[in-house]
Amino acid sequence: MSEKAIDFDKEMVGTVAVTERDAMDLDALTAWFAANVEGFEGSISYSKFKGGQSNPTYRIDTPGRSYVLRRQPFGKLLPSAHAVDREYKAMHALGPTGFPVPKTYGLCEDPEVIGAKFFVMGLADGRSLWNGALPDYAPEERREIYNAMIDTMAELHLRKPDQIGLGDYGKPTDYCARQISRWSKQYKLSETEHMPKMERLIEWLPQTIPPQHESSVVHGDYRLDNMIFEKDANRVLAVLDWELSTLGDPIADFSYLMLNWHNPHDGRAGLLGLDLEALGIPSQQEAVDRYVAKTGYPVPPMDWYFAYNLFRLAGIMQGIKKRVIDGTASSAHAKSMSERVAPLIDRAYEFAQAAGMD
Repeated sequence: MSEKAIDFDKEMVGTVAVTERDAMDLDALTAWFAANVEGFEGSISYSKFKGGQSNPTYRIDTPGRSYVLRRQPFGKLLPSAHAVDREYKAMHALGPTGFPVPKTYGLCEDPEVIGAKFFVMGLADGRSLWNGALPDYAPEERREIYNAMIDTMAELHLRKPDQIGLGDYGKPTDYCARQISRWSKQYKLSETEHMPKMERLIEWLPQTIPPQHESSVVHGDYRLDNMIFEKDANRVLAVLDWELSTLGDPIADFSYLMLNWHNPHDGRAGLLGLDLEALGIPSQQEAVDRYVAKTGYPVPPMDWYFAYNLFRLAGIMQGIKKRVIDGTASSAHAKSMSERVAPLIDRAYEFAQAAGMD
């Protein structure tokens, strides 16, 4: 894979100067680069991307090349959260197969170097898109972009973990049960107030899990703004943010993407309320049909999966909310994201009722 550089949308995910709270020891980092990053030369300057509230993300510039560094947050972390080592392992394994991910340069599991575990990857030269309506594009271009997203997810789900070095990346079965257990525990560890609907979901979801027919590498957070598109073609250049990836149920992963068809349009990935036909964006059924044609995997009615994914998101956002309260959240967007916990729980509860919850 050739070296690429991300040309981020400056308004949404541009870089800002590194504050004292997010500063790293550049002398120690330079020494680590010199010892571990092939082709590294020269001194380092750096800035911080506005996004990446879970794992802080930096642009690293050298005289001859630029990189991206993702690290764990400084301070106390929840168990199994902020798994930068898992992000690195997924991309390092998928890259040689031709799947679109950034080039990997090195993983540092010694927190003494900069104060946290981190990894270094290449920058990809392409387009970062946030608005699901794709207002700057013609209808046929929008359809190409959405089809590319669906096709790329299908390609991921068709990769055989044992054949690409990811056979030990997680347990291949009982994915949803494990995720529900994980996020129930994480929610409880970061709980800031009692929410009866969340308690009911924690009770109901594990009792009603649909059968898992297939097993694959799942991304866990596959959405428009977690990928880079080629500059001159509506193809996916790089899929980013593999923190939540593991082995599991591809339908759970696919239904997370399909949630965008049910999320209100607010300038982000949500499509609800838009005239999709006029815009050239595939309907949910067209998206499902395309995914099934590519994979052969059966996609059942998705109300249960929507409830599950919103529940999982609520657990993730609760962790961010707790970090905001504790003063350790690293992004300017973290506070607004933390306010989404209750609405996510409400919507998960509605989908659960549609799926048969009393």
